Amino acid sequence: MKKVLISAAALLMPAAAFAHTGHEVSGFAAGVAHPFTGLDHLLAMLAVGLWAARQSGTARWATPLAFVAMMAVGALAGASSLQLPFTELMIAASVVVFGGLIAFNLKQGALAGALLAGGFAFFHGFAHGVEMPAMSTLATYGAGFLLATAVLHAAGYALAAFGHSKAADISRRVAGAVIALTGIALGAA
Repeated sequence: MKKVLISAAALLMPAAAFAHTGHEVSGFAAGVAHPFTGLDHLLAMLAVGLWAARQSGTARWATPLAFVAMMAVGALAGASSLQLPFTELMIAASVVVFGGLIAFNLKQGALAGALLAGGFAFFHGFAHGVEMPAMSTLATYGAGFLLATAVLHAAGYALAAFGHSKAADISRRVAGAVIALTGIALGAA
């Protein structure tokens, strides 16, 4: 558990790097920073990696790949001034669902995992598209948050790979429960 907490703290460090003025506030850098600055996005993307690592076969890579692909589609919709109700609620729900999947060690096939991840990713991407800085292009900003998302998925995947003991499994399940409970709190806020 100590390793998980230290790793999570290390993942938050890039957000602190943008706390000072004078850094780029639009484009690629803003896109990279965006997933790290919202707890809902950060937890959902880590959770996708954690959950994908516990799957088998093609679901291990299809789930995060579908997330990134559908997030790009959602960003296009968000940048087009389309109105989509319940976006923040769906983002919070993604944190709850992915946390619950980890906590209960539930496995899905590749298609079901990809559909689930892709469905929630659309809302994450939509929010990113809506929140795109005025001086950014979707190409540069989008490349930044898609890269950051892939990095967070990889970090979650790596965290899930720590140990194969009963204690490691319990730690992953507890982390999933904490993620789910945080999602409930975010949805209620």
